[in-house]
Amino acid sequence: MNRRDFLKTSGAFAATSLVGLKAEAATTPEKPSMSFSRYRGFNLLAKFGEWGPRAKFEEEDFEIMTEWGFDFARIPMSYWRWASKDNWFKIDEEVIKDIDEVVELGKKYKIHINLNLHRIPGYCINGRKQEPVDLYEDTPENMQKAMDGAIFHWKMFAKRYKGIPNSQLSFDLINEPPRTKEETPHVRVITALVKAIREEDPTRLIVSDGKDAGRTPVFGLADLGIVQSTRGYTPMTVTHYHANWVGKGAFESSNVPTWPLKGDDGKVWDKAVLKEKLIDTWTPLVKMGVPVHVGEWGCYNKTPHDVVLAWMKDVLSLWKEVGWGHALWNLKGDFGILDSTRTDVQYENYKGHKLDRKMLELIKEY
Repeated sequence: MNRRDFLKTSGAFAATSLVGLKAEAATTPEKPSMSFSRYRGFNLLAKFGEWGPRAKFEEEDFEIMTEWGFDFARIPMSYWRWASKDNWFKIDEEVIKDIDEVVELGKKYKIHINLNLHRIPGYCINGRKQEPVDLYEDTPENMQKAMDGAIFHWKMFAKRYKGIPNSQLSFDLINEPPRTKEETPHVRVITALVKAIREEDPTRLIVSDGKDAGRTPVFGLADLGIVQSTRGYTPMTVTHYHANWVGKGAFESSNVPTWPLKGDDGKVWDKAVLKEKLIDTWTPLVKMGVPVHVGEWGCYNKTPHDVVLAWMKDVLSLWKEVGWGHALWNLKGDFGILDSTRTDVQYENYKGHKLDRKMLELIKEY
């Protein structure tokens, strides 16, 4: 699998039109006490895809992560798994029980669970136009409909999991928000969602992805008492080589990746540039007291393995220097440590899976 591949509508945001709403005018939720450990782990994809048979989370994944010393599982989910784009408010309770199970597995194995809506009513970074209305760019009425749907789903989870300690569970609101000139649209949406969640569970630990697909910090959220999540997919030539879901314009070079990488424009991408792009951009937010975590990172399986490891060593060392945790996309699959189907790796048999031992030991080191 590749990376890209409800009761009564909440009135928490309905009284205010989305048109002309100033972010600073929104009711700011009470800021809870908040801390975020340097969690390290993986994205688990049982609820990621929109189609196919019902997939449940595997206890084996938690056994493996615990054995290796990891303590974090990000759970990207599509609401299409338990609802429909034609009816956001009719919930399949049996599917929600699968999410209950992953929360319990996290508790059992002492692995922090980070629930994320990869597809939320009104938005998904892939297949965005498949949503009936758009959360960020639509008519005021349609944006309001999407906001009501998004609020409904997060309030459902907030109410359901109220009382579970923040050490065990957090909410990551929207996967990779869109590229926008200003941060105001994202501030508006996230502020409304945080307010709605805290109406049900005032102290829930909340994470918000940076805007521009998670790459840009959002300073307008700094006072909300939430974590911000960044990405580790730079440069795209290295991380997404031959990924057919990425447009050609996203790549810095048309050549086989190396590390360091020389772009077609002559620019050299190396550890210093990674620091500039991945660390320095976020440093002002950190200085404001906002914790940062890397919610996704990794390399697609078409990049030469020696290049992958060299690039990984640089990004991991940078994150360790600043104390940021990270979650590899993914544990099992094309970006992962297990069953990645790379053609240039000498795999080790591990519990019936093909283990990339070199990658595992590198990530464990950092």
